[in-house]
Amino acid sequence: MDLTDRLAAVAALYEAHRNAPFPSRWRGADVAGFDMIMLDSYPSGCISVWLAQVGVLDDWRWNILAEYEQQLRRVIPELDDYGREYYQRLLDMAELVLEADSPSSSA
Repeated sequence: MDLTDRLAAVAALYEAHRNAPFPSRWRGADVAGFDMIMLDSYPSGCISVWLAQVGVLDDWRWNILAEYEQQLRRVIPELDDYGREYYQRLLDMAELVLEADSPSSSA
């Protein structure tokens, strides 16, 4: 997948995510020791920056996104259907961004 296709895929997922209501069951909750609001907001912020910078992510945000990708992998199996769908979309975006960009290639 080239960068143009990856940007389009992430942009479509990001728009869907922004329009999806936060799963109310997980507001203020922890799952597997992770705060569910932070598990949404931090990856979303990094992905937003990656889109705004047309496929470039600084090392600091790349590391944050990589950390949250691992947390998403641990949490998703423990969620109900809508929560799983909501957070899986974040994981899909994180994977697409991290595969496209690495700390050694970012500016």
